[in-house]
Order: sequence, then structure tokens, then C-alpha cells
Amino acid sequence: MRASAVLAALLIWCSAPALAQQDGAALYAKHCAQCHDGGDAQSRAPGRGAMQAMSFDHVLGTLTSGSMAAMAKQRSDGERRAIASFVTGKAATGGVAADAEGRCTQQISGFPQPLDGPSWNGWGVDLNNSRFQPADMAGLTAAQVPHLRLRWAYAFPGASVSFAPPTVMGGLLFIGGADRKVHALDARTGCTLWTLATDAAVRAAISFAQLPGSDQFAIFFGDLRANAYAVNALTGALIWKTKVEEHAGARITGAPVLHSGVLYVPVSSLEEASGSQASYECCTFRGSVVALEAATGKPVWQAYTIPEVPHPTGRNARGTQLFGPSGAAIWSAPTIDVKRSAIYVATSNSYSNPPSATSDAILAFGLAAGKLLWRQQATPKDAYVVACYSADKTNCPEDHGPDHDFGQSPILVTLRDGRRVLAIAQKSGVVHAFDPDDGGKILWQTRIGKGGALGGSEWGSAADQDRIYVANSDVRFRRDGTRQLDSTQGGGLFGLDLASGIVVMEVPPVACGDRLQCSPALSAAVSLIRGVVFSGSVSGFLRAYGTDGKLLWEFDTAQDYKAVNGVPAHGGAIDGPGPVIVGGMLYTNSGYGQWNGVAGNVLLAFEVGEE
Repeated sequence: MRASAVLAALLIWCSAPALAQQDGAALYAKHCAQCHDGGDAQSRAPGRGAMQAMSFDHVLGTLTSGSMAAMAKQRSDGERRAIASFVTGKAATGGVAADAEGRCTQQISGFPQPLDGPSWNGWGVDLNNSRFQPADMAGLTAAQVPHLRLRWAYAFPGASVSFAPPTVMGGLLFIGGADRKVHALDARTGCTLWTLATDAAVRAAISFAQLPGSDQFAIFFGDLRANAYAVNALTGALIWKTKVEEHAGARITGAPVLHSGVLYVPVSSLEEASGSQASYECCTFRGSVVALEAATGKPVWQAYTIPEVPHPTGRNARGTQLFGPSGAAIWSAPTIDVKRSAIYVATSNSYSNPPSATSDAILAFGLAAGKLLWRQQATPKDAYVVACYSADKTNCPEDHGPDHDFGQSPILVTLRDGRRVLAIAQKSGVVHAFDPDDGGKILWQTRIGKGGALGGSEWGSAADQDRIYVANSDVRFRRDGTRQLDSTQGGGLFGLDLASGIVVMEVPPVACGDRLQCSPALSAAVSLIRGVVFSGSVSGFLRAYGTDGKLLWEFDTAQDYKAVNGVPAHGGAIDGPGPVIVGGMLYTNSGYGQWNGVAGNVLLAFEVGEE
């Protein structure tokens, strides 16, 4: 399971239909409270506090046409509205534009800055997914980091999470949100240039490129209903939209990657949640990579992570037909190997028995036709759905696995001696290095955490030519049934020598004191500039460490802000994407109202300022 957000904005539904005359409180008590008010912290279902931070329209949209539409399809329109009103404590807004304030005063006819200037494109900043920003692009040195000051905040209306990282190109910033919009901002001031409504929330990072065969520059991204988009970067006009997978649970959570006129789209799913209902025929989803013509959105090929089509395997204790093999979703951005004409992806756990040999694995496909070149599985027999942590375990696979899938992108690194390494950290708490030039041969494996359903290492690591830097989550909950985070468990930041796997830098967990919803866990992706590692914490602190482990700077993001777009703004837990550093500015998301983390809805922008 993609531990960071597999159940983002989740409302778990039972299969029995509700009576139309029931009010929202009764509907919630019957169909939702077990997960949202119970002790099932591992399920990722947001608690009542997180849902109260959401808008009525956001929750209703999630149930009607968003990521939860498949699970709420048996509910009437009135029932959906009653639930949305009850859990948020709000009524419909009437469609008032939440981004009316903060518009740029002047329309642009071109990019404010040169396109070959400072930029951060996509999830990992380069095709190797290194998350390492070179000095000329960063515009920020280790000596300047202690002088970073907040410049502006941008808020996503009605959201309890800020879960999509920004892309910065030519002085413009592009970002998706839980508000089911993509926003284009001026990267320096945060004013809004345009917004585009999408079919579902956009959690994935955005990729930027010139549209092949055209003078247009476009952004490419995917949403939580498995739609891939190409949009004019300057105007927000839709160029094309393609649904890449018809499975009802399919979604796009990893950034599509563009190379040589082809857009490679990773496909994940929410079937781990829907598949947990005892009445659901679990499970039939298979992860895949879909190659699209970047100019038109036309499919070129689709390569499944599980070659075998799921088939009937037996029945559960309630007589529901079960299927397998299934799962092996791809939660993260693919990595392109130009030298070997290959694309590397990291897969999730299996959903049902029999477990697949390609789940919890690194897979290499050929760029031209999607042929599987090699596979290297890290954790075999890891069949798991959310039911394994729920009160009703009917659909939990027998002898289920530990949910130790990969939630981050492999990083392709060329060492100083010319050898190449494909490195990645896992939710098991193990960091792996594979040989991309020898069929994925294991070079070394080093444990840095205990591992678990919420890490080990979750969203992303960063690497230069010498080291890989890995954040450890290992978030834990109190054993008293309160769903409260354990303030004493988790955390730690590590630097490992890429040639040997030896830990050469270690920052111990940072205690978070008596603050509410507190955990020292480091779940978010880390980012790297020369001499500095940036890491956000579940407690809400963003910290910068020298590569010698010395603390250089920290900022508590869990506070209220006056947003440039006039939307009520609050920071919270930092989870999911890591900081983006471009042209002397640093951008970070804050707010993650899942698994009892502190809800929030902001993108924060920092620059070097005076004391």
C-alpha cells in the first residue's frame, strides 16, 4: 500500500444501502464511524477533526465524482449531501470562486523568466529522480540557508491536505490541489495567473515540456480518477485528456514523465480500500505504466506490473468471489535510463492471494514497447488490504504480508568512478542498491528503520554522486485505542555511501514535546542542494541539515497564515512531497490531515531575508 496517501480523503463505506430518510449523523454512525472514530489509525481514514477542516463542496465532490465515487455509488444524492454536511459542519458554498482574490494584476504574454534559467521540473527535478538541485538552479547556498524567511503563503480552499508538490519553470509555478484544480502562480509573488478545474484532485507532480510539433509549452499531469492531461502552460487551456485505466479504483499518484515525445504515466489504485469490504470481489486491479503520445494523448503501449490477468481463486467467509493475483500499483514517478533505453518503476504490495512475484519490486521496462527487461523483488508474499488492520478482516488475505511496498521513485546515480547504481528506500526500513547494468543485481542492502505500514521510508529520498539521503518515518500510535500519535516513536535522517551502503551521516529523532498530534516521524520526501539536506516532519517542522548532520535552520509550519489568495490558511503535518528549491526560493507543502496528523492547506514560499 502506498503508505503516504493511499486513503487520502478517504471515507470508507460499507456495502449495505442506507435508508434515504436517515440524517447525516445516523449515516455517519452506521457507515463511517468504525474507521473514522475508531482505533484503526493504520487505515489512513481522516478523523473527524480533519474532515471538519474540509469544505462541504470538497467532501461532496469526493463522494460524487472524486476518488471515493466508486465506493459511494450506492448512496443517493441526498445521502451524500447529508454526510458531507455532517462531517464538515458546513453547507454548500453555492459555487463561489475561492480563488477570486490574489489574481495577478497584469496578464502575461510569455514566461517572466528564461526557460533555461532556474527550474524544478516534475517530482525528482531530473529524469534520474535525484531530488538534488545543482547550485546554479538552486540559487541558495548552505551559508544562506539560516537566513531563510517566509515570503508568502498560498492556501487551497476546503482542503485538509497539501499533497501536490510545485513545478517551477520560467518564473511560473504550477501545482495541483485537493480542491480539484490546477493552479498557475507567479513563482516570486504567489499571485494567481489561472486555474483549471479537473475531474478529480491532482496529487501528482506536474511535468513541463514543449508540446511536440508545436510552439506551445505544456504541463502534463494525472488526477485521482486516472485521467492524464496536457494543458497550455501560459493560458490553462486544455490540449488533451486521456483516461489511462478503466478500472474503477485506478488513480494517478506519481508524476508522469516525458521523454523524447512520449509521456510515461504510472497507474496506482484505491482498491486496497474498496477491496476491504466483505461484499467486494477482491481484487482485480493491476498496476501499469501507460505510454502516451505527448502531442495527442494517444496510447502507445500499456505494460502491466502483473502479467497474469486476475482470475477467480475462491470465496471469502461470506461467500463473495475472490480474484488474484492483483495489486503491484505504482505510486511514484518512473525513472528514465537514457543509456539503456529503459524505464524503472517501484511497485506496491499485492492485494490478494496468490501474491505476485512482481509486487514490492523494482521493474525495468523497455522504453520502446514496454517489454519487461528484469525484475528484483524485495519482499515476497506481501498480500495486504486495509481490512488487515480493520475490525472486519473478512477480505484480509490469509497469511497476509507486512505492507512493505515501495512508495518512492528509484534514483539512478552515476558514481564518480563511472559505476551506476539504482538506489531506493523501502517501507520495510531497508535501503537497497541495484545494478541497472546487470539485470538489477543487488549491490547492497542497509537497514535504517524498523519498518511498518507507515514506514520505514515512505515518500522519497535524495542523492548526489556520493550519498543517498533517507528520512525514516516509523510513525507509531499509542496502544490505548485513542488513535493518537506516539510522541516517542519514529524519526531519524540518514546519509548512506552509495558505493558501499555504509551509514556515514545520522541525525537522531527530534523530540516534539507536548504539542498536540505530535510525532518525530520523518515521512515526507527529502530534498538536497550542495551541502544541505531538507526534511519535513510529521510534527510540522521543516528543517535543514548540513551534510555533516548539523542543524542549520528550522521553521514551524503548523500555524495560521494570511494567504495571498485570501483563503483561510493553516499549516500542519508535513507529509508527502519534499521542498522544492529554485532560484533562491524554497517552497514547501504543509498540512496532512490523515492518520491523525495535523490538517493544513498551504504552500509556503521562503527566500533569504534580513534578520
